[in-house]
Amino acid sequence: MHALAFAAAALVLLATLAPSSAEELPSDTVVPAAFTEAVSLKRQQFHTDSQPQLTPALLEAYVARKQQLQSFQGFDVVSPQAELTEAVLMGYIAKRQNQALDAIESVDFSNKPALTAAVLTNYAQDEFVPTFKRVKLAEGEKLCLAQAIYHEARGETREGQLAVANVIINRAFSKKYPSTICGVVFQNADKGRYKCQFTFACDGRSDMGRERNAWNRSIKMAEDAFYEFQRGERPGVVPNSALFYHTTAVAPKWSHTFHRVAAIGSHVFYSTN
Repeated sequence: MHALAFAAAALVLLATLAPSSAEELPSDTVVPAAFTEAVSLKRQQFHTDSQPQLTPALLEAYVARKQQLQSFQGFDVVSPQAELTEAVLMGYIAKRQNQALDAIESVDFSNKPALTAAVLTNYAQDEFVPTFKRVKLAEGEKLCLAQAIYHEARGETREGQLAVANVIINRAFSKKYPSTICGVVFQNADKGRYKCQFTFACDGRSDMGRERNAWNRSIKMAEDAFYEFQRGERPGVVPNSALFYHTTAVAPKWSHTFHRVAAIGSHVFYSTN
């Protein structure tokens, strides 16, 4: 009896102290007061003052500041300058062929100034090619050379592969053939199957290499040979006059009319003189 009475008293006390249910809580929402016209004008004036108009004077000040930052030498400490050697210069030209340098080199120094307004104007109108386009063309040339090396001599030694590249470059320098690597490699490829200069270029199959290791070697070899080509030089594995070659497995009729100048690996190389 005493326990029941104690439990009843505790229940009454709990009910008395318990908070109200969710339905009994006040549901009023506090809403911020709307901006007055004076406050709105102040806000608009603040944004206008903090965001200056883009004027010529502002642009000039910005450019001047950027120039100051670019010319800043770290508290007057002169930064070390890399020495401009021939190797550095040629390495740059090999990757980003600079047509401006070519134009300057082609100027006639004998009876007129090397650099005139007319020279610059003619270069800009007729010969200038954006750098990104020159890079794209160079990459295409190296790809054509790599394809030729892969399909014509991927089983040869380094010397044998360079010899094939040497012949292609010799042709590009010859007036009898196209002046570009791709032009030489794919000459007459549009004439029909097996009517081109290099069989792989018109056999109807993919020109890309499938043997990864051999393909990677061909790409590296093409980069080295193309570097020589851009400098106006050649790999030097076969004579500059070598324009033809064939494998030792065949004996074409034209081989008897040309002068044999080298035999490297499974290829025999010929000159017309």
